[in-house]
Amino acid sequence: MKQTISSLMQRDVCSAGADDTLQTVESKMLARGLTWVPVVDESGAVLGVISSLDLLRFHADGKDAAKVCAWQICTYKPISVPPDASLSDVARLMVEAGIHHVVVMDGSAIKGVVSSLDFVKTFKD
Repeated sequence: MKQTISSLMQRDVCSAGADDTLQTVESKMLARGLTWVPVVDESGAVLGVISSLDLLRFHADGKDAAKVCAWQICTYKPISVPPDASLSDVARLMVEAGIHHVVVMDGSAIKGVVSSLDFVKTFKD
C-alpha cells in the first residue's frame, strides 16, 4: 500500500487572511515557528502562500510591513494536492515545479500543509 501525503501533512494549519498586514502575518509565523502560511479569503478559499523568502525580499525593498496586505505579496494559485496523493507523487511534483510548499485540499477545504522540510524530517533518526 502506498503511503499518502495525509500521513505527512501538518493538520494544524495556521493561515493568513488576505487583508492581514504583513506585520500580522510575520507575528503569526514567528509565534508558531512557521516558514510559510497559506493566504485565504473571507470564505476560506486559498488564494496563495507567503513564505519567509517572500518576506525577506519584501523587507529588502525597505517597505513597511504595517502598510501592506498579505494578498499583495503572496504567490498566487499555490499547488495543491488531495489527501490521498502518494508521497512519491507529491515529492516528484515539488521537485519538478521547484517548490517547497503544497497545500493539501479536499475539495475547497484545507486539510493540511506540507513543506519540503516535512519530507526531510521523515529521515531523521
